[in-house]
Amino acid sequence: MTTPSDTLVSELLAWFDTWPRGAQASAADWMMDGSLHPYDHLFAPLTVNRLTLANRVIMGPMGNLSMADPSGRPSERMIAYFEARARGGAGLLISGLVPTSPAIDPSVIQPGGFAWFPRIDGSRAVLAGWRDLAEAVHAHGSRFFIQLTPGLGRVGSPECVTQRWKLPVSASWNPNFYLPQVPCRPLLGMEIARILRDTGQAAADAMAAGIDGVQLHGHEGYLLEQFANPAFNRRRFGRHADPERLGLDLVAEIRRRCGPGFPIMYRIDLSLALRAAFGERLESEPGLRRFRAERSVAQTLAYLGRLVAAGVDMIDVDLGCYETWWLPHPPGPMPPGAFLRVARCVKDHFAAHGITAANGAPVPVAAIGKLGYPDIAEAALRDGMCDAVLLARPLLADPDWPRKARAGKVRAIIPCIGDHEGCLNEIVRGGHIQCSVNPRTGFEATYPAEPTRARRPRRIAVVGAGPAGVTAACLAAARGHAVTLFEAEARIGGWLRAGSAPAIKFDVANYLVHLGHRLAEAMREDGLTFRPATAASAESLKAEGFDAILCCTGSKPLLSPLARDAPLPTALAVEVLLDPRRVAGAHRIVVVGGGEVGCETAHMLAFEHGKAVTIVEQADTFMTASCTANRGYLLRTLARQGTRLLPAARITALRPDGIEAMVNTSGIVPEPEAVWRPVLPRNLHNPFARRSVLAESPTFVAAEMVVFATGLTPDGALQRACLEQQAAEEVLGIGDCFRVGRIFDATKAAYAVASAL
Repeated sequence: MTTPSDTLVSELLAWFDTWPRGAQASAADWMMDGSLHPYDHLFAPLTVNRLTLANRVIMGPMGNLSMADPSGRPSERMIAYFEARARGGAGLLISGLVPTSPAIDPSVIQPGGFAWFPRIDGSRAVLAGWRDLAEAVHAHGSRFFIQLTPGLGRVGSPECVTQRWKLPVSASWNPNFYLPQVPCRPLLGMEIARILRDTGQAAADAMAAGIDGVQLHGHEGYLLEQFANPAFNRRRFGRHADPERLGLDLVAEIRRRCGPGFPIMYRIDLSLALRAAFGERLESEPGLRRFRAERSVAQTLAYLGRLVAAGVDMIDVDLGCYETWWLPHPPGPMPPGAFLRVARCVKDHFAAHGITAANGAPVPVAAIGKLGYPDIAEAALRDGMCDAVLLARPLLADPDWPRKARAGKVRAIIPCIGDHEGCLNEIVRGGHIQCSVNPRTGFEATYPAEPTRARRPRRIAVVGAGPAGVTAACLAAARGHAVTLFEAEARIGGWLRAGSAPAIKFDVANYLVHLGHRLAEAMREDGLTFRPATAASAESLKAEGFDAILCCTGSKPLLSPLARDAPLPTALAVEVLLDPRRVAGAHRIVVVGGGEVGCETAHMLAFEHGKAVTIVEQADTFMTASCTANRGYLLRTLARQGTRLLPAARITALRPDGIEAMVNTSGIVPEPEAVWRPVLPRNLHNPFARRSVLAESPTFVAAEMVVFATGLTPDGALQRACLEQQAAEEVLGIGDCFRVGRIFDATKAAYAVASAL
């Protein structure tokens, strides 16, 4: 008999692909309206084992890479980062993953033996750092769990092969995710035994350091999941040929070392979602075929029951793995409350089978996945979808989310925009966790929670009311400067107005609304003067006698030479985003440029306006600068909606009826829809990469219109003019007018400059 859980994953993925219809999500401001306040369920206490949490807001785990010192001891940066979220009112904070057996998994240690992740194995000096962290969190009434992992396994960096001459490890012979040509060897029985001892010791050390509980990292295809899922565990002999054995043994060992009252939480995916995401490709595609025996939903539910019987006190659950990376890291376009049905599925299973915690009470199940909207989180708790909500990135965007929500100040919450630039891409690029919309994240030890008053208040002009301009102007005003913000348009936002136009960019639309509220507050509370629809010039600024001028004038679209005297209608992508009526007379449209803007424009045209769209990209891959999660979601969705993706294509001519292009058909160009393959960072050399081969063939694409998304160039004209005319003592360029980048770059620079004025 078919049960609802059998089709749940496929139904969810279909929903993720199709959910925003027309204007349904284009102005999702309703999600931040505070209509359910007071949030009596969100801020009710929750008992986990014998531990009582002050509320049901839990900071979800996010990697604290490069936030510890070389020994793995939590640094002042890391302690201040968690303390800020405790001060903000979350009931429980969970660390990022902490490997328990660095000697077993070579991918978690850097050359020279330095730690990349925080560590809890080793010296008492390291334990002292964790004790300091726990005490800092407790001082604000919050609790702290440490997330323990046996290792990364096949999803760890393959650089350990060249740097340390050691193969990555896994449950069985599995390919490394980043370089499939690198094999990951199966762990030996004696190595697994050491993992058990090390994890038990880590939990005991955590308890001794004052940490309130542990979370076992058993999801997303990391090493514990590689043992617990038949997709990766193909061992035929021995104790750990049973996929559930390692997880159950780890829980038993922690219970043995820490006693019955120490809380254990388990993080798991209900499904890897490989079959739901890739269908028949799972049987035929070499990069996926070996994983086709993925654990079913029914098997996961049965495993969860046995984990609870072994001693697990709390569960949090989502979907996905590295091959489906957009699921465990849902990007902006995915719907709010994405995995509420997943949490409900687990709760219903526990209730139906009488599965309770050791104290006889129901097992708390925490939901995760775009729950940074207080009304949606409260409704989920009221409806019994879950018992707690995990907020990961929303607490990066605003560590005071719980405090503001409890006070009903929902409009004051800084909304997460789901771009993954600070929280994921920074780690991939070698940095530490940060946030595009909160420049203090990761720098809490550097920037004070409350802006310091300027020793010498000055008259400051800020030109341009995009994210850089609004951030700089509001902070400078809060520090006591007399600030005037100029904006040539009637509305604030700059290119955010175009970037928030597609239905799937509702998170950015919320952020744009937030900037408006923030600006209004600065005008009301700090005396900031705002002059919309006012084009500032070097002459006018100099005449007003400002002490400093901050140029936040943004960028201009690059115009392709092909657009000049084109024999068919053309437009810039930003023009189409701002006014889709420009394409009203065309059905077949070619979008030139397969970066993020081009793909989002194509999605809007195809999904919201019913156009037949082809995206032409000169490079071999699409969205190369985007986070793997954002890239995977959008390219897969575009392909499923019938959008044609044409990589390695060089346009040679525009015709009245379409475009002519030369396309590399050598077979070396990766398939755009193969989103299970990552785009490697440029500084990671792939010694197995096939040599580039050029074998071009002519291609014609019929179209009635061409839309160009070929990039932006800095608009630094005002800054240059102000410098030439010595319009002020200090003239600075911030954001895109200095270097075209991301919201992340603009807000960080603006905050740094305004803090130093």
